[in-house]
Amino acid sequence: MTSVEFPEIMIFISDLFTFQIIGIMNKQIKDFNELISNAADYLEDQLFYASRTVDDHRRLWKRLRNFMALNGIQCYNQDVGKQFILFELKDRSIAELSANGRLLHKSIKMLTEFQEMGQIKIPPLPHKEPIVFSGPIGDIITGFLDYKRVEERLSIISIHCYQRNLTRFLNYCNGKGIRSIRDINLAVILHFIGEIAHNKEICATVNVSVFTTLRCFMKYAFEQNLLAMDYSNKIPKYRSVIQPKLPSTYSKEEIENLILSVERSSPIGKRNYAIILIASRLGLRASDISRLKFENLHWSISTIEIKQFKSGKDLVLPLLPDVGNAIIDYLKYGRPKSEEPYIFLTERPPYGHFTTGNVVTHVVQRAFLNTGINIKGRRFGPHSLRHSLGFRMLEQSTVLPVISEVLGHENTESTRYYLRIDLESMRQCMLDVPLVPIDFYEQKGGYFFYE
Repeated sequence: MTSVEFPEIMIFISDLFTFQIIGIMNKQIKDFNELISNAADYLEDQLFYASRTVDDHRRLWKRLRNFMALNGIQCYNQDVGKQFILFELKDRSIAELSANGRLLHKSIKMLTEFQEMGQIKIPPLPHKEPIVFSGPIGDIITGFLDYKRVEERLSIISIHCYQRNLTRFLNYCNGKGIRSIRDINLAVILHFIGEIAHNKEICATVNVSVFTTLRCFMKYAFEQNLLAMDYSNKIPKYRSVIQPKLPSTYSKEEIENLILSVERSSPIGKRNYAIILIASRLGLRASDISRLKFENLHWSISTIEIKQFKSGKDLVLPLLPDVGNAIIDYLKYGRPKSEEPYIFLTERPPYGHFTTGNVVTHVVQRAFLNTGINIKGRRFGPHSLRHSLGFRMLEQSTVLPVISEVLGHENTESTRYYLRIDLESMRQCMLDVPLVPIDFYEQKGGYFFYE
């Protein structure tokens, strides 16, 4: 073997090793995707979960996959699931979690259970004794539940929900001396609805569930010729109006501390620094940052021009000097060699673009966690940086149309949402209230006399 041949063989071996590593990673990704697919099929085919619910779990499992990719975790197991739950939910107890947090916690436990046992067990229902519906109306309810279980393949949890709601209705009928389905009319239904709606011990979510169940039961009774009239379309829809939470914002000093805290010596640090600068300086959504392409950067006129993923609306923003320099630094010294048209790539082979905005979200969240910024009670993802930009513009008395243009809103109504956080402007609207003369309270006669 000559000295000329030796380097060529070494290059060949190196390439072969790289291909083997990529092959192993691709297989691991394929195995995890297969795990997700099989678990979703089990929920739908064996437990009869609704398609929308299955999609919710599949979405959370994909977030787990992105978390694994971001942290270089190749194989999934119970410990990985615990790491992801701790990263997403911190050390909060189940009682402290929101509905979305509880769903994420439950979803990861279900995936782990399916991986270890090949099945997902239904948690025990609250009622120890089976619910028995008695009397003529009770027999019809039993037939209705059997129909839902067999023909529509409702899950055990959904059937239990129907049972609980129809128990309330049957108890109401028995209390009013209503024994036959023929004695139920619109007045009876509306009176029952009124009692449920005004019961302060029943939350709004339960009210919605009761109304929906009753609507389905009345439609079933009509279709089975048990009622002469279809009362299902007479049952009003329960509307629960929930005031959205105030958006999470951070001060200018906190944002600058966040930016300065990003390590910029490594390739991934250069990438993350550019991502955080774009989110904080320009207010782009995570979905748009992850899809940013070379064709969106117009260096000659210093603009970024994109079609927003969420709204489909065209957006033109200035390519600020620090943002542009951060992107150039990443492209020259951090970005892997790739033919991808997207600017930001994953840091591990096979180098590809971000398939969702979750990676951008994790980048910002990890940066927040590595600083001393107080995030208690506040969200700390890229959208909080977007809100903070809108907040600062309001503090500087920027008019709504300009803020709408920068944030890419279709109209100023969306931008008005940000007005709820501009406390300084609200203080300017306060009026001085003059003191009430003391003799006002000493008046005798009318409603102003007090002993």
